[in-house]
Amino acid sequence: MVAAAGIAKLARQALTRHKYDAVIVGGGHNGLVAAAYLQKAGLDTVVLERRHVIGGAAVTEELVPGYKFSRASYLLSLLRPEIIKELDLVGHGLKWYYRDHGSFTPLIDSDRSLIMSCDPQFTKDQIAQFSTADAEKFHPYEDWLSKYARHMDKLLDVVPPGESKLSYLRLLAGRGVLPDIHEFMDVLAAPATKILDRWFESEPLRATLATDAVIGAWQGPSTPGSSYVLLHHVMGGVGEREGAWAYVEGGMGGVSNAIASAALKEGATIKTEASVSKINVGPGNKVEGVTLEDGTVIESKIVLSNATPKVTFLDILDSQHLPEEYLSHIRTFDYTSPVFKLNVAMDRIPAFRGHSNGAGNTPGVHHQGTIHLNSESVGMVDDAFADACKGLVSDRPIMEMTIPSVLDPTLAPSGHHVASFFIQYAPYTPKDGPWTEEKKDAFVKKVFSQVDEYAPGFSESVVGYDALAPPDLERVFGLTGGNIFHGSMGLDQLFTQRPTYLTPAHTTPVSGLYLCGSSTHPGGGVMGAPGRNCSKVVIKNRRQHK
Repeated sequence: MVAAAGIAKLARQALTRHKYDAVIVGGGHNGLVAAAYLQKAGLDTVVLERRHVIGGAAVTEELVPGYKFSRASYLLSLLRPEIIKELDLVGHGLKWYYRDHGSFTPLIDSDRSLIMSCDPQFTKDQIAQFSTADAEKFHPYEDWLSKYARHMDKLLDVVPPGESKLSYLRLLAGRGVLPDIHEFMDVLAAPATKILDRWFESEPLRATLATDAVIGAWQGPSTPGSSYVLLHHVMGGVGEREGAWAYVEGGMGGVSNAIASAALKEGATIKTEASVSKINVGPGNKVEGVTLEDGTVIESKIVLSNATPKVTFLDILDSQHLPEEYLSHIRTFDYTSPVFKLNVAMDRIPAFRGHSNGAGNTPGVHHQGTIHLNSESVGMVDDAFADACKGLVSDRPIMEMTIPSVLDPTLAPSGHHVASFFIQYAPYTPKDGPWTEEKKDAFVKKVFSQVDEYAPGFSESVVGYDALAPPDLERVFGLTGGNIFHGSMGLDQLFTQRPTYLTPAHTTPVSGLYLCGSSTHPGGGVMGAPGRNCSKVVIKNRRQHK
């Protein structure tokens, strides 16, 4: 195991060679996964990361002295269990904390709330406050949705077929999906409200579940196809717990550091502050390597880009190497994002109305999970999205607040805490003008004042914060449009359509150039599947051409 400090030190060292079997552009978690598998297969691999820290959006940064933030991604669930096992990530330092109470939805107009727990009876009793019928239906609903999550799970580690429509049928049949295909397609294509209305009658249960259908997506719960995003966020798990979400010890950088440690153990090279300015292509439209911003040329017959398609094909590759039809698909790939990320350092745990903190102002069970604010009815979520559709920042934005320091003591000084706010909806370019520091500060003040309505005194506890509007997410992390998924997760941008059906999965019109990031199947989230799947394609193609 290579410790985080050791990884950072190694990554700062100058490159001693300028020729490799494979070059990976971008040190996000998918790039690191691909590097580990390629190196294990015998390809001498180098990862080139633009920033001073590896991990892409899965990073931990100390932005307020003494407080460590998962600056972008903030929860563990979707990371493929095969990757954890095959790369021995636990042996490389990955550790997590289960959230026994997964969500808390307080009501603004009363002291009532809905807490969801891994204890079925506890959750049933909570739901019964609002509807005894819904309380009886909830666990059958979970079982029903889990069936389709398992169908999706069977497809996550598969490189999408590109030969013919029959390939789809063979793939689905081989994985037992066809018997449920009609209902399965309904789940994929329907608005989340259509699914939830079939099952439930009460708020805030419907709203709490509906937030999973819109998180990170430019859509409301009534948008066709939003059920897929709902499914996308329940098809994971951690360890032996299906569907569980957890906090990574030390923040999400712990995931990236564990993967990097595995790659380094195999012999891979990782270099930070190595921004790629150009992908080099030679005769026969074959990739020849990359050029860094400082002019350094690194030769390789294989290049994997962990950047978005926009960055890969429109920023660092000369468009003359791509057919016009392919370029047209890349130019129209949708990156619309609604996300404003806010990281907050606090000198105490928030005290929510109707819930007493423990002795010595210690956290309660309601602090463990995702805290849903401005989300006690589907109508509130719809209203927030309606504002964004007019080009406005939501007047009452929906917020997912998490406080990982409740379970992880390594993130903040004793008695202090860090909170992550995932906020929607915030257009990339608001109708009243672009984001400025003043506009961000004003929005943050509005957010804090609305949190005060649920947890009086919250604003007074703030020690410092880091605010990231969509343009900041693009600038800092290379997320085009601020989209956390490397592209919207609509039905037109899934499976072979991700990012285009014009070339087989992960390949491009440039021979030897591959895509390994979340813009490829199965999409976004800290999953690792795109990197692992891409490495399979690279290894297979290399063997065939030897």
